Amino acid sequence: MKTFVVICDDENMVVSGLESILMKIFDSLNVKYEIDVYYSGATLNKAMKSNKKHYDLIFLDIEFAKEEVSGVDVGRHIRNARRNNASSIVYISWEKKYSMELFDTQPLNFIIKPLTYEKIEKVVMKYLELAGLWSSHFAYKIGQDVYKVKIKDIVYLESMDRKLIIHLADGSHDEFYGSLKAAYNEQLKKYDFLYIHSAYVINYDFVKHYAYEELMLEDVDFSFSISQSKRKDVRARYRSIMEKRRT
Repeated sequence: MKTFVVICDDENMVVSGLESILMKIFDSLNVKYEIDVYYSGATLNKAMKSNKKHYDLIFLDIEFAKEEVSGVDVGRHIRNARRNNASSIVYISWEKKYSMELFDTQPLNFIIKPLTYEKIEKVVMKYLELAGLWSSHFAYKIGQDVYKVKIKDIVYLESMDRKLIIHLADGSHDEFYGSLKAAYNEQLKKYDFLYIHSAYVINYDFVKHYAYEELMLEDVDFSFSISQSKRKDVRARYRSIMEKRRT
């Protein structure tokens, strides 16, 4: 799942610095992202109106030196005119005086410049946690030891004999005894995973091609068969996940 981010600030150094920080944070977390940049509130308003693009995370300067449209005005436009309560708005400013003025736009946070990696990382992590993209882990046991991996890093789970093999985005894998059905129902079903076969549970985020009888994953050089008994349910779930992510 890609996170769509916009930076709106009229200071070139602030924009370039913030964009660089965000790229480093998202890359370190293995989170897919796309960043757009605007240098005025009016331009951002016009762009959102014309291309109807949805942004998940919005960094808004409060004061623009050469125009009357403030970041607060843009925030109100997003919440009221566009009826968008889903986007997370982060206001940025050199001044602390705006906190009460921001209340009615329900911002995720208000950051005082200068912007630092630590300040931005804290906000990004908060957004990812609220969006359900980061904090959750999958737990399993090997002997008496309990291990945890981030849900978002699981590419697929494979059942072989009485063991499960967990395949991760970095190419590593681990083996442990367990039930694929139990792992899916108890830990993965509430996330965007597809139970396609008695031998496979797949993370939707890594699917590069889906067909009714099979699917293919990124960086995996073979296709996964979808068992006949599960094809109807998998198709319905796949479409449901697609629709959910479009909103």
